[in-house]
Amino acid sequence: MTGGMAFIYDEKNDFENFANSTSIVWQKVETDYWKKFLKSNITEFQNKTSSKKAKMILDNFDLELKNFKQVCPIEMLDKLDNPISSKPFIKKAG
Repeated sequence: MTGGMAFIYDEKNDFENFANSTSIVWQKVETDYWKKFLKSNITEFQNKTSSKKAKMILDNFDLELKNFKQVCPIEMLDKLDNPISSKPFIKKAG
């Protein structure tokens, strides 16, 4: 993931065990813009692949949304046209 946004379907809620917090931030999908973006991408994927998992997620999108983590490189946070949160990010002193 170089300079991009990722959405991780994290049913087991264990993503943080595999993530490098010095280079990325992750959170639940918060803003309407990114919720619509995610749903649109899953819809496109489902239309192209007929994925049963994607269909299940879309059929229960409001409930399944809690299983997604939105992941962004720290250096991209201030460059996004659509912020991932309405709250400010504060980097911890290392």
